[in-house]
Amino acid sequence: MLALASEVLTVILAGVLVLAFIALLLSVKIVPQKMAYIVERLGKYYATFDAGFHILVPFIDKVAYKHTLKEQAVDVPPQQCITKDNIAVEVDGILYMQVVDPQKASYGIDNYRFAATQLAQTTMRSVMGKLDLDKTFEERENINSVIVDAVDKA
Repeated sequence: MLALASEVLTVILAGVLVLAFIALLLSVKIVPQKMAYIVERLGKYYATFDAGFHILVPFIDKVAYKHTLKEQAVDVPPQQCITKDNIAVEVDGILYMQVVDPQKASYGIDNYRFAATQLAQTTMRSVMGKLDLDKTFEERENINSVIVDAVDKA
């Protein structure tokens, strides 16, 4: 009877050790270079982990969002714009953006990539509506700077 109790105790102890080892593995986070992890403690924002070695409190902290801090190229789909002289022109573009504040990118808006694309499209239509067809190619730098300013403000 005593031998059976010691075997059960050994199995329980081994189970506890395995659970402790798994909890330790889950609590260690290594954030790669040019990445940021948003950590929530009990469902509320707690910290932003930059590149390096970090330890979480098991079962209390969790990584809620992972953001790349690299520059990203986002395609702005083609769209019809009407110029000042009432001519339809199809324009498209590529938007280069980079996450500067991971906390705002996580909690400030639902989908920051979609929002930036929509803002670029709206600004592009607005700027093209103020130009004559002849000036659209000449004013490319001006159009780019207006779109960049609008996206930067947002």
